[in-house]
Amino acid sequence: MKTSTAISTAIRVQHLDHFFGSGRLRKQALFDINLEIQAGEIVIMTGPSGSGKTTLLTLIGGLRSAQSGSLNVVGHEITDASESELVLARRDNGYIFQAHNLHQSLSAVENVQMGLEVQGNMTKAERYKIATEMLEKVGLGDHTTYYPADLSGGQKQRVAIARALVSQPKIVLADEPTAALDKQSGRDVVEIMHDLAKQQGCTILLVTHDNRILDIADRIVYMEDGRLAAQPEFAEAG
Repeated sequence: MKTSTAISTAIRVQHLDHFFGSGRLRKQALFDINLEIQAGEIVIMTGPSGSGKTTLLTLIGGLRSAQSGSLNVVGHEITDASESELVLARRDNGYIFQAHNLHQSLSAVENVQMGLEVQGNMTKAERYKIATEMLEKVGLGDHTTYYPADLSGGQKQRVAIARALVSQPKIVLADEPTAALDKQSGRDVVEIMHDLAKQQGCTILLVTHDNRILDIADRIVYMEDGRLAAQPEFAEAG
């Protein structure tokens, strides 16, 4: 896997196809995907359920190896990457999902500290301090010792945002981060994500069906039936 140095294009996808299954059950999920996302850009990907959005997101995130074409993420080529190469590529990424994926047995600050585990040179005290400061930035400075069971849906998602951004990743990948939230909570969490990402200069790719948050994007792309397609009403964020 080759790694480049100066990177202005954070994500470059060229002629990407992807298949699930094998033999007679082999089914193509992505067709000739071509997409470039610049460093620091916030891009929303939208489209019908089952159109391939999450599949593309997981490939970009290094959660599985791309099969054909080229998929380059902050200098890491993901196509045909080995598991060890995917692990290395994932260190540049932060992930935010609909279901929060918080550890129920850990407090908010302990969950956020998990985002710093790849930083092997930090002491426990340093990790605690940085995680606490990040929780303050997302408005949960007085909830550091709370466990997920004691937090609202919006608060859990704020913890997930803090965990994703605490290591100052180059890429943040978010899959339906507002789907389980009411209008105000959803708005709050994406604005926090937007503001923190802009402060840190990281790139965001966010998959959503929530038309209420499209205006946070620098650009919107539309996917249907495994293909990136033109969608006039999504040409610009409002």
